[in-house]
Amino acid sequence: MITVIAGTNRTNSRARRIADLYLKLLRAQGAECQLLDLALLPANVSVSALYHNTGSDEDFNKLAALAAAADKLVLVVPEYNCSYPGVLKTFIDGLPYPGGIRGKKAALVGLSSGGQGGLLALSHLSDVLMYLGTTVMPARVRLPFIDKHLSEAGELTHPLYQQLLQEQVQQLLLF
Repeated sequence: MITVIAGTNRTNSRARRIADLYLKLLRAQGAECQLLDLALLPANVSVSALYHNTGSDEDFNKLAALAAAADKLVLVVPEYNCSYPGVLKTFIDGLPYPGGIRGKKAALVGLSSGGQGGLLALSHLSDVLMYLGTTVMPARVRLPFIDKHLSEAGELTHPLYQQLLQEQVQQLLLF
């Protein structure tokens, strides 16, 4: 099972549109896959699902179960202030430790409105994932200037971006 994570809780996010596109690419290859959308996290997740409340928030637990069911993860990560969204870190922090995503394999897709395509966000997230025992696939896709190349309907208009995602899907299936 491959779980694709839309790495922000922002509604109608570009990350969600890219996650949906990624799911289509995986399904076209016959892969078993599912979406984990952080927009479904409870609004009070930092209080209801962390620290002494770990495991007690049913809405959080449903999303955590999607990550737990996966052999492989795809994290679609927008760049927020030279890093990844705090809600993604909160989600990761709410997972069981040790455990959670330990031993899983992960592919990363970064996107940004600027020219680096989430480079710093992916670097920061890679460090966290590796610390947690998640193997990060070397081929990380970066999608800079995403606003210019992603339609409201979730279609990528840049042929290179389409190619990069397709190549990563192929590598992920063999990873």
